[in-house]
Amino acid sequence: MSGKKATMRDIARAIGTSTVTVSKAITGKPGMSDKLRGRILRKAEEMGYRYTGKAPVHSLQHLDIGILIPERYFQEESFYSTLYKQLILKLSEYGHFGLLEILNAQTEAQLQMPNLILTERAQGLIMLGEPSKAYYRMLAQSGTPTVYMDFYDEQGNADCVVGDNTYGAYRLTSHLIRNGHTRIGFVGNRRATGSIMDRYLGYYRAMLVNNLHVREDWVLSDRGEDGALKPPVLPEELPTAFVCNCDLAARFLIEEVKKRGLRVPEDISVTGFDDFTGGMEVDPPLSTFRVNTAGMVELTVKTMMERCAGVQRPFGRTVVGGQPVYRESEKPLTEKTDRQK
Repeated sequence: MSGKKATMRDIARAIGTSTVTVSKAITGKPGMSDKLRGRILRKAEEMGYRYTGKAPVHSLQHLDIGILIPERYFQEESFYSTLYKQLILKLSEYGHFGLLEILNAQTEAQLQMPNLILTERAQGLIMLGEPSKAYYRMLAQSGTPTVYMDFYDEQGNADCVVGDNTYGAYRLTSHLIRNGHTRIGFVGNRRATGSIMDRYLGYYRAMLVNNLHVREDWVLSDRGEDGALKPPVLPEELPTAFVCNCDLAARFLIEEVKKRGLRVPEDISVTGFDDFTGGMEVDPPLSTFRVNTAGMVELTVKTMMERCAGVQRPFGRTVVGGQPVYRESEKPLTEKTDRQK
């Protein structure tokens, strides 16, 4: 340790477990195998750790769980602010406390640990929303039990809980195809986040299965370089339908379509994703894929509690299903749309 006194967090990082688990092992608390306890105690002795009785020991009945959200995703009444509120309520229901930290762009770019970890305030961390790959991979090496929510990574060394993005977009696109649409575009920056990429892949799969061509000029950007949503730029020639990566992007698209003097769904059908419009009405009401946010929150909290309790198993991704909701923003394609007459 180069002269620095070893801490429980140092031991946890070396073992690849949580600080809570190390605390339980050192203080003789029940709830783990003798093999794991022995491994932790040997590592503590090897690192020169000495328990004085003053080290923090956290009750598994009252944990402080950090919720870290990149600043670009946390606007008022955003999808992630709604998920955050649900997480706080669910943690409280289980007798725990949720601590919010907003991850600003500078901290993320400089790969600085969040204060929740630096101060050892949180016994577990939920990463809500996808930061840079370098940042979330660094985060998972901290020794703090970590759950990624709404994104995943095969090298992240963390549990991941996601919605059924690929299948949801596949269902929506297939629905449009069954209704006669063959010229279908997609709205979303495919490389912006893993969830948008997965939704694009669902759209692409439905087009591929039905031998339909994906035109690159009909794959529209919906975000600026800072990740903030912006109205898409419509091409001169338009498809008869668009699948959007989220409901807010669909709302922007509908506004741009109306500026062209076209109607939804009479001239262009539109679907969204999430079943979340930020409290703003969309005219006409939007067909979408309803993400099971309650199920995602429940599973995220339960996974976090298991990891804090020292459960050892391979990290993995769990997909929580949702369901399509068909409303008035799309319709079967007639032989000729009004704008083709």
